[in-house]
Order: sequence, then structure tokens, then C-alpha cells
Amino acid sequence: MASDSSASTLAGNQLHTASSSYLRSARHQPVHWHPWGETAFARARAENKPILLDIGAVWCHWCHVMDRESYEDAEIARIINENFIAVKVDRDERPDVDMRYQAAVSAISQQGGWPLTAFLTPDGRPYFGGTYFPRDDRYGRPGFGRVLLTMAQVWRERREEALESAASVMVAIEHNESFAARSADLNLGLVDKIAASAIAQFDARNGGFGSQPKFPHPGVLDLLLEVALHRGNQEAQQAFIVTLERMARGGVYDQLAGGFHRYSVDERWIVPHFEKMLYDNTELLRNYVHAFQSFVRTDFRQTAEEIIAWLDAVMTDRDKGGFYASQDADINLEDDGDYFTWTLDEASAVLSADELGVASRYWDIGELGDMHHNPAKNVLHRKFTVEEVATQTGRSAEEAQNLIDSSREKLIAARALRPTPFIDRTLYTSWNAMAVSAYFDAARVFRAESPRAFALLTLNRLLAEAWDGADALDHVIAYGESDGDAAAERVPGTLDDYAMTVHACIDGWIATGEMRFYNAAAKLADVMIAKFYDRTGGAFFDTAAPSDGSIPLGALTARRKPLQDSPTPAGNPTAASALLRLEELSGRGNYRQIAEETLQSFAGVVEHFGLYAGSYGLALERLLVYPAQIIVVGECPKADQFEALAMAGYAVNKTVVRLHPDELAAGELPEALAETVMQVPKPEGAAVWVLICRGRKCMPPITEVEALLKALE
Repeated sequence: MASDSSASTLAGNQLHTASSSYLRSARHQPVHWHPWGETAFARARAENKPILLDIGAVWCHWCHVMDRESYEDAEIARIINENFIAVKVDRDERPDVDMRYQAAVSAISQQGGWPLTAFLTPDGRPYFGGTYFPRDDRYGRPGFGRVLLTMAQVWRERREEALESAASVMVAIEHNESFAARSADLNLGLVDKIAASAIAQFDARNGGFGSQPKFPHPGVLDLLLEVALHRGNQEAQQAFIVTLERMARGGVYDQLAGGFHRYSVDERWIVPHFEKMLYDNTELLRNYVHAFQSFVRTDFRQTAEEIIAWLDAVMTDRDKGGFYASQDADINLEDDGDYFTWTLDEASAVLSADELGVASRYWDIGELGDMHHNPAKNVLHRKFTVEEVATQTGRSAEEAQNLIDSSREKLIAARALRPTPFIDRTLYTSWNAMAVSAYFDAARVFRAESPRAFALLTLNRLLAEAWDGADALDHVIAYGESDGDAAAERVPGTLDDYAMTVHACIDGWIATGEMRFYNAAAKLADVMIAKFYDRTGGAFFDTAAPSDGSIPLGALTARRKPLQDSPTPAGNPTAASALLRLEELSGRGNYRQIAEETLQSFAGVVEHFGLYAGSYGLALERLLVYPAQIIVVGECPKADQFEALAMAGYAVNKTVVRLHPDELAAGELPEALAETVMQVPKPEGAAVWVLICRGRKCMPPITEVEALLKALE
């Protein structure tokens, strides 16, 4: 590839036209940053300089720390500008770049996370890397200035050593999640092994899995619910229920406004990393919806509705549709969750004596709090139940609840006066598709119109703005930051974007009966197969091969086949599940064949991934257990009752479809579904009836509640 002769004349920070919030936040820095792209690599080749790669995110606390300490420091910037070509990447905007260099740094230093700091050859192969480096030697880490000078010297004086290291690291990247572990033996025992691996790490005292830090694992939680309900696994049920209970009571959950923070630094879910991510909240929303669907517990429903309320209020474009990406943890470097935490004096200034007496016990607000940087700061968490607080304060449960409710309103109002952590209003396709599916789930189970309407608004925007209607789906629907000089470059969609959008479109068809959503799902699935499926080796790559024969930049030459949920559902099982859902509706056998081959590609190794194989376990369950289609025909209160009964109880392979009699008469249905339901004659004189079908065969129509309950059992 010819170098750009004009590249060597570039000077200064090149992020002035960036659209990403993270890149825009660095436009003022004295480092001569480039965005990821051919210009930076051409300049590195032309000047024969190594590349300094920084990968981070706008919500990442330690990214902000490194920016302030090092990248805004004139001396550090001078060292970088003289010795390196500097490239900055937003990990949310470019997950394909991030995943590969995370694998590289993990191979080099056994570290991972953000900020990711890597030193690359001019063609983008990493020869050294780490995560956060302090400005000067401390925390047992070398100072960044010393690291920069050492890596520059290595490139000048020990280049062969650097190239040899880069070659071995590239091998590690190429083998990361490119498993050669095919097995034709797909059985439910493999699903049970994945569940058993998670159960073995279950913390029965505190909920969750392992010790600190504790992350939510939504995929494996739904898998545990599946094996609990359909295999009678009581250990799985306990792990699912206790984890949801403890997380909702902990500080990892925003007790005032709803929504979950990223993870907990302790095993009791009390002190979180305070950033809030869209994908965590949409997937946990589904967990709590499925929990209510299965156990009809009001606390699970309340948590789900509070997540929706927070998303609606803070994280959504109410006019156009769309879910924002993240909310930052902090206001500045001196801050550590101060927006979300309270001293006893701060609470006392807002609440009445009666309210404080109840609220301080309920949320454990005391003089000695939970935060290391300020021990007076309390992370609100529910130490006692309402009934226990009522007993402790000599009140009725109703009085205690009323005081808690009024305290919450006052604390939220007071919190709203504080500087609000930054919200990244970028709309990412895959995350929005996940949110659409979660909202449709909640709308069906709770029989709520508002989440359904917003899911439709968002899905329509996604399809209109991120998809060209043919073979191009973008990773970004829209950027949230623009001041007139931002020139957004198109970011091609990854496997996740396609697979999750297929799911969202299927859910859109189920919610509305509009065939345009089903047709979009089928078209996108066909493009996904054409772009990403490895017809020789099986399974899907996470990125498409260049269609013009060009060579991808840097480590993007390595092909990955993602298996692990980390942190979002993995691309391969998500794609397999999408194809299985489509096969059920369309009857197209190639969808099922590709899904099965995809799952076979990992069957020999997946049981070792435990907590990170939840999506795979659910996809395999969907493959091996006959799908159940419950079709409710009719438009009246009795049909609503039938639909509610059909929705009761979570099952990954259950589809409940509501049809208007006119739709059925017109035959405006997906191919296989139409063939299935048309074989059953309409019951005489019935305005409402239900068909329960498995494997393209249906039971006789059901017209009475008692008969439906018996059939569902």
C-alpha cells in the first residue's frame, strides 16, 4: 500500500473533525492525535515511527486520569510528538479495533481494560502494551515518560527484537477466540455443564458469582432461569433469584432513580464503579422481566419498571427514538461517584427528622460511609426491608413506605441540582437493537404500551438511518455531539450489529404484525451470512472481509470468531439464535443448518467458559428443544387474557404471537407460520382461539381458559 506523501506534513491534533465523544474530549490536548485510519498509518510508514495507540471511552475514569496526568502535560506531549505517531480510539465506536488490541495487551502483560496503551510498529503490530500508566513512577507502575522513552529507544536500537515480539503477539491475537474445537455432539448435557460451571461460582451469601469485583452476567442468569424452569434445577433457581435480589438491594443499583452501575468493587454489591452502560441495563431489564414473568413477584417487576423509568428519563431521545450509550461515573478527577453518594449531613439537609429516621436505616446512611476517597460518603443500599425498618422505628409498614417514598423524591430533587455526569448521546446500532428487544419484552409481559411505542420509534429510526435497505448496516445510528464541524465517517457494522438487529426486527414483527419488520430481518440475516459466515471453517467472523481486496489496518488483519459474552452477548451464539428464530418462522432450512454448524464449531471447548457462555447455552437450548409457537387469534378482552396466560413463564424457545383475524384470513404471515396455522380450521362460531404448535404441528384450536391452562402445562 503506497504511503501518503502529504502525511509527513501533518502537524497538530487531528481530532477536530471527530464525531466520537471520547475523541472530541481530547481535541484540546497538545498531543498530535490522529483518529484511527489510513492517514495515521501512512504517516507512521513515511516517518518510520512507531505508533502510540490509546483506546478508551468517555465513561472511563482512568482514561480521564491518564488524559489529565499525561496527555495534557506539555513534556509528555513533546516526547510523544517527537517519537511516535499518536492514535486515539473510542472503544465503543470501534469495538473491532479494541477487541484485537485487548487480546494483544493481554498476551503481553496479562492485563486488560481501559485505558489501553499499546506501542505498534508502523504497520500496526503491537510490540509492547499495558493499561493505565501514571505520569511518574507510582502504584508499582513505571512512569509514562520513562515508558515512552524506553519504547522509542527499543524501536531505534532494538528493532529486530520489537519486530519479533510483534510477530508473536499477532499470532496470539489471531488465536484469540478463533477456536478450532468442532464437535458434532450437541446435546442438552452441554447446556447443563455451562449452568453447573456458573452454579459452582455462585456466592450464596451475597448473590452473584465469584468474589470481588463482581459483574452482572445477564446471559448466564437467563440460562440459569431456563434450566431451573424446564429441568427442575433448584440450584440454578436459587442462584438466579438470590442474585437478582441482592443486586437490586445493593449500591450497584441506583436506589433513587433506578438503573444499574457497571459493576461492584466488593463482593456485597455495595460500592460500584459508577458509570452506567446502556447494554448492562437493557440486558438486566430482560432478566427482571423474565423473573417477574416466571415468579410473579412484585419486587422484580418494580426493579424492571424503575430501569425503564431511568432509561426513559435520562438515556433516550424521546422525540426521534434512540437509546444513548452511557452515563459517566464522575464529574472530574477529584470526584468519585459524588453525584450518586450522600453524607449524613447532606441527607439531613434535605429530609425531615421523620424521613431521615427511616431513610437512614433503609439505605444505610451513616456518619461513616463507604467511599475510600471520602469516608463520610454513603452509597445508598438497602440494608433492611421496609418491614424491618418499620419495626425498628415503631411505625407501620405503610407509614415507613410513605416516608421512604417522600425521602426518595426529595433526594432525587436535591441530586438534580448537582453537576450531572456526562451522557454520551451516541446511538450504537447493536446496543439500540438490544434495547428495542428488551422494551418489547417488557411491554408484552407488563402489558404496557409506552415501552412498546418507544421500541417501535427506535427500531424505525435504526432501520431508516443505519441501514441502506440492502447490504450496508452501520455501527453508529447517530452521534450525539455536533457543533457544526463534525464530519462523521461511516463505521461499518460488525456481526453484533447485524445479529442483534435481526432479533430486534423479529421482535418488531411479533409486536406489530407488520411484515416489513419480518422482511427486514430475513434480508439482514442473508447479508449477515454473506458478509460474516465462514463457509469453510464454520461460524461467523466479527468483521467482514474487505470487498475490494484491500488489506485492513493493523491488527484488523486478524480474524476473530467471538464466543464469549464480554460484556454484551457474543456474536456467534447471538447470530445462531437469530437464525433459529427466523427458521421457525420462514421454514428456510439453511438458517438452521448454519446455526447448528456455528454451535458445533465451539462445542468442544465452550463448557470451559462458564459464566461467559450464557448466550451459547441459550442458543443451544433453542436448537435442541422443539420451539413452541402459541398463536392467539382475536381482538377482545378474552384474547388479552389468553395472551397474558400464554406469556406466563420464561422459555427461550417460546414465541407468543397475537394475530388479528383479518391477518390470518389474508395470509400475511411468514411462510412457515402461514403454512402451520392454515392447516388448522377456524373453530365454528369462535371470536377468539389459541393454537399451540410444536415442530410445525398444532393442537386443535383452544377456545376456553381452562383448556388453555391445561395445554400450557
